[in-house]
Amino acid sequence: MESKIDMGEKLDSIGRKILAAARNELYLKMRFMDVALSSLIFVLDEGACGMGTDGLYLYYNPQYLGGLYREDRVMVNRIYLHLVLHGIFRHMIRRKGREEERYSLACDIVTESIIDGMRHRCVLRSRSWLRRETYRRLGKEMKVLTAEKVYGALEKWNLSEAEFARLAGEFRVDDHSYWPADDDQKKQSQIENQWQDISEQMETDMETFSKEASQESGHLIDQVKVENRVRFDYRQFLRKFSVLKEEMAVDEDTFDYVFYSYGLSFYGNMPLIEPQEWKEVQKVEEFAIVIDTSMSCSGELVKKFLEETYGVLSENDSFFRKVNIHIIQCDDQVQTDQKIESEEDLKDYMGHLELKGEGGTDFRPAFAYVESLIKQHAFERLKGLLYFTDGRGTYPSKMPPYETAFVFMKEDYEDVDVPPWAMKLVLEEEDLQRP
Repeated sequence: MESKIDMGEKLDSIGRKILAAARNELYLKMRFMDVALSSLIFVLDEGACGMGTDGLYLYYNPQYLGGLYREDRVMVNRIYLHLVLHGIFRHMIRRKGREEERYSLACDIVTESIIDGMRHRCVLRSRSWLRRETYRRLGKEMKVLTAEKVYGALEKWNLSEAEFARLAGEFRVDDHSYWPADDDQKKQSQIENQWQDISEQMETDMETFSKEASQESGHLIDQVKVENRVRFDYRQFLRKFSVLKEEMAVDEDTFDYVFYSYGLSFYGNMPLIEPQEWKEVQKVEEFAIVIDTSMSCSGELVKKFLEETYGVLSENDSFFRKVNIHIIQCDDQVQTDQKIESEEDLKDYMGHLELKGEGGTDFRPAFAYVESLIKQHAFERLKGLLYFTDGRGTYPSKMPPYETAFVFMKEDYEDVDVPPWAMKLVLEEEDLQRP
């Protein structure tokens, strides 16, 4: 009679062979995914609900895997690829407080949409009406599906429990219980480090050596580009434009409570050391915001950008009591210039915002205008310039004597080249949301 240990080893061996066969079949059609397909370590887990991954290991239930292989080898290939795509997009570490079930469904819809868009026989499967209808609805709202955007769409659709259950039943193919908790920073860091390099290498390969093969993989390259772009904390980004300056405030870091208390106890009401009334702080003091008011820039996006910028600057730790910020509207010529000296000025400007322009896009007049302001001493130590635009215009040939960032707020990712001396920041709504 075969022992449990022997049976376990046999099941493990069979499971590994099935997974290796799926991996090899996928590799033959998608050689640009060679490293990605081999990055998950196989682990037998009889408690797994089918198959799942935490980003480092691929867990599989041997009975489930064996049965599925006998019934439908294509489904084994699809689930394997589904798990790898979760890793490439780092779905398991980007929930960031979002509602768990809805976020899981959003991730599954994204990965399944990619697989459904492929023309490889090894993953080919007819799409149900529900899948086609879901992709159609999402396609009306976005060109490139990402977990964050699909999550927002599901939230907006306000689905009933029955409708949500139907979608979950259609798209859920793997076990997400292995995904690390939001506060498991060590594991999240491991997963990010492993998959970032793989994903970036894969993007390069798809755009060069495997360009022809990648075209057979539907919209995969578009999703990979979106996920690989640098993600910014907008508040941290604005701190690039801050300066170090003394401001009247209690500097608690230099205040010694031991000597202070000793003075009170020894001399009565006379403390030995008083807290310093000045402290050095890093805050925004001088910078320029240029708004591209050409017809190609949506007024709603401009307003959203300004609202979020105002939200960041109006935080207590971002503003000096007096600032010097110029908000300049420009299309192919400078239209308006509003000087902001306080939070109240900025709030009033936002309340009466009127965009002027709608001509062509030329960045040079705004830079020339800011240069004239510097010569007139309207700026004493300009730290930087934020230029909100869609990027389609003529850039200055010379590097200005201050930091410059072109800020794009895109509903869909579209790569735009900026001069080598400028920073490029691509923002989406979730990048601007403050916790």
